[in-house]
Amino acid sequence: MKRARYALGLAEYDTFYLRLALAAGFLTSITDRFGLWGPPGARNVAWGDLGHFFDYAAKLNPYLPTAAIPALAWFVTVAEVTIAVMLLAGVRTRYAALASGWLLLAFALGMTVGTGVKSALNASVFAASGGAFVLARAGRYRWSMDALLARRRQE
Repeated sequence: MKRARYALGLAEYDTFYLRLALAAGFLTSITDRFGLWGPPGARNVAWGDLGHFFDYAAKLNPYLPTAAIPALAWFVTVAEVTIAVMLLAGVRTRYAALASGWLLLAFALGMTVGTGVKSALNASVFAASGGAFVLARAGRYRWSMDALLARRRQE
């Protein structure tokens, strides 16, 4: 029965949902490190400020010199903002999804090295990375700038 109508018609929305979920994960992390969810130590706040985020980045990358940590933390922050915006708008979605998958995999491996595999599994970073790679393989991206531009090219 056509794969049970692909989960009751959800096939039309799967890539849109993945784009939103991945972007939300990045945006939540970004806003946390800028203190928008509360100060350090508040309930459900991972970092609460950039200093605590830099400390966490150092913990996940113990092989890097201390002087390199701020540059890495800023690079990751800029990458997350860029990827989140691209995913939300659906611009160059395949490339944003690939970048997301690799970045999340790097986070998962860093968490495994720095804090243990259990923390990476608890945060579902491996699963999010896998979802990003699946998104990159999608044939089309509903409700995206990519789809809009593709339609205009066909006209």
